[in-house]
Amino acid sequence: MTGATAATGRKVAQMDRSAVETRVLGEIIEDVRDVIGEEYAFDMEITMETSFGDDLELESIEFVALADRLRERYGDAVDFVGFLATRDVDQVINMRVGEVVEFVVDSQPVPATTGSA
Repeated sequence: MTGATAATGRKVAQMDRSAVETRVLGEIIEDVRDVIGEEYAFDMEITMETSFGDDLELESIEFVALADRLRERYGDAVDFVGFLATRDVDQVINMRVGEVVEFVVDSQPVPATTGSA
């Protein structure tokens, strides 16, 4: 691949990742709202910067329910429980929605591209 072609390929990959992150963010927002089940969660704007602790006040049982939802939605490739196990309590409490989005995107198999050599 030439330099220009490689740069274009990276740009397309970045745009593809951005689109995937946007889709996954929407799906995670839907799951978080369902797990919380409170009216305030449906009215609140949830973004990549929203924290599970301070903003959403997610409790441990709700993290378990979210892990179940993510497994149902994305399959075993997205091991949210394993992801949480690598973090200490403070990291989990201060975790942002965007960290989970990035974890989900990174955990999914890379789709085959058409026309690649």
